[in-house]
Amino acid sequence: MNKKKILIFDDDKVILEVISIIFEEGGYEVEISETSHDIIQKVSQFRPDVILMDNWIPNIGGVEATKLLKSHADYKHIPVIYVTANNDIVSLAKSAQADDYVAKPFNLEDLEEKVAKYIKD
Repeated sequence: MNKKKILIFDDDKVILEVISIIFEEGGYEVEISETSHDIIQKVSQFRPDVILMDNWIPNIGGVEATKLLKSHADYKHIPVIYVTANNDIVSLAKSAQADDYVAKPFNLEDLEEKVAKYIKD
C-alpha cells in the first residue's frame, strides 16, 4: 500500500518536528520545507496528497506560494490547508485559494481530521 504524502511548509522548526512525528506515526510520508519559493519544484518531486501551508514563511509568503500552486495546471487539484496564527485566517486562506485552514495554535486532532478529510484512498 502506498503511504499518503504530506508536504509541510513552515519556518518554525518545532512545529515542523511535532507535525512530522504525529503524521509519520499515523502512517503518512512527510516532507518538510522552511521556504516556499520553490513550491512547484518541491511538489513535482514529492507529489504530495495534501499540503500544509504556513502564512509567515521566508522568501514568498504562504499566500503567494499557494496561488502559485493553484495556478499550475498539474498541481492545482492538490488540497492546501492553510495553517497560521493570523486573526484574519479566513480571508487569508480565501485570497490564497487554499482549500481549508487551521488556526494556530492548533489542536493536533483537528489538524489530523482536516488532513484525513482531504486524503481519499
